[in-house]
Amino acid sequence: MTEKKAEIGKAALWMTGAIASFSSMAVAGRELSLSHDTFEIMMYRSVVGVFVVSLILSFTGNWHQVSTNRLGLHAVRNTLHFTGQNLWFYAVGVIPLAQVFALEFTQPIWVILLSPLLLKERLTALRMTSAIIGFAGILIVARPGVTAISPGVIAAAASAIFFALTTISTKTLTRHTSIACIVFWLTVMQAILGLAAAGLDGQIALPTVETAPFLILVGLAGLLAHFCITNALAIAPATVVIPFDFARLPTIAIVGMILYHEPLDQWTLLGAAVIFSGIFLNVWSENRINSATQPQNTR
Repeated sequence: MTEKKAEIGKAALWMTGAIASFSSMAVAGRELSLSHDTFEIMMYRSVVGVFVVSLILSFTGNWHQVSTNRLGLHAVRNTLHFTGQNLWFYAVGVIPLAQVFALEFTQPIWVILLSPLLLKERLTALRMTSAIIGFAGILIVARPGVTAISPGVIAAAASAIFFALTTISTKTLTRHTSIACIVFWLTVMQAILGLAAAGLDGQIALPTVETAPFLILVGLAGLLAHFCITNALAIAPATVVIPFDFARLPTIAIVGMILYHEPLDQWTLLGAAVIFSGIFLNVWSENRINSATQPQNTR
């Protein structure tokens, strides 16, 4: 029991880092939206990422893990993620931060629905129930017919779909290549995509003394957030980690209220809670199935 509590405590610390990283990235994205478009933000973020990932690969001596195997699938995955991340940064700049995070939480719901089509996974009754609950949460957050659905809300919801497609393509890639290789091509390809997209209008805003720290923060926070979540999942089961991840919503709601005077919207919080319920139901049921199919220790 003591060992289990220690594991949960360690997972909680990693998730605290993830929450701080995601919240920092959202605030930095909001600040940068005044000076840079989303393509520029993604370009500079990816340049920081290339530098950091290259340092890590050199320090750990893992450059041999980087290969051109499945380069086409890398390109598809990174284009999907690039699109989703641009939509996310756009939403961060125009709607309340808590609303962005609430709609982003629907990513696992889209994975449930798209996996049968793209990965040939079975859509069980419990998974379908989870998806229905998740969509009920979306309706509570967006409240169509009661409030106008703004472009920012559409962008945040669409970003979750692209993030889900990214997750599915990542799952396929991990069967053939290492995480180090995936992250390397992620940063390199998105830097190229960002440069191409940012230069379409013939103008690319250069970093200033005011924006440079936020651009660096966006690049570091994105990498750190996923590193923290990966470590938390390695220590504790998803049923433990996901409730900690949900703490992102009240955290960013408070941050938005303090920094940007955004009201605490009861409908956003309620809708997010419903979305979380659907996600947790799916994770809990999957864990039960996995536990039942694993051989029991008879010692």
